[in-house]
Amino acid sequence: MNWTKSLRKSATEKLTWDNLLPSEQPVYVNSLVYSFGVFTLSSLVFCIASGIIMSAKGPLWYQTSSLGEFLRSVHYWSVQAFFFFTTMHLVGQFFMGSWREGRALTWVVGALSFAVSVIEAFTGYLSRGDFFSQWNQVQSKDAFNGAGLDGFINILNNGQVYGLHIAVFPAILIALVGLHLLAVRSKGVVPPYPISAKKRDEQA
Repeated sequence: MNWTKSLRKSATEKLTWDNLLPSEQPVYVNSLVYSFGVFTLSSLVFCIASGIIMSAKGPLWYQTSSLGEFLRSVHYWSVQAFFFFTTMHLVGQFFMGSWREGRALTWVVGALSFAVSVIEAFTGYLSRGDFFSQWNQVQSKDAFNGAGLDGFINILNNGQVYGLHIAVFPAILIALVGLHLLAVRSKGVVPPYPISAKKRDEQA
């Protein structure tokens, strides 16, 4: 069996429409801890949408016009919401042991998505163009030099940092989030830990 046929067969078996767009979910999904992932994804949509418009219009537009400043605020607070919900989602799923029952790939991809989002936010703060971002650029340049990473990226090069922020890291992040969603849909959401026999007897 060739690899394309094997891949197609595996995708057909694991990614059915019932898995991709389920009409029903287990009753425990009604818990708030299962909603943080959806809130994270919603915040990411606002980040991407506002970022695309700002990139298309350019810095002069969102720094001088009232509508541009409003959209820049939407982008900023979407990022804050994204990291708040991402942290809550990550912590909640950690204590739920979301790598259980063959979901290790889902957990690893989710953790990688969080790491990439931190780097993406870092390049965003360096692209603000104010004194705060300039000061961070100089300080981080020294840190990159000390770590031996200055040969890979020049933090003081605004064009390079801006390109990474609006093109490279968003593409990586979207790909990881997409893979994370496919893994969740393929394996399903992780169930809560089963109640031990001792606790079951105490509740009875």
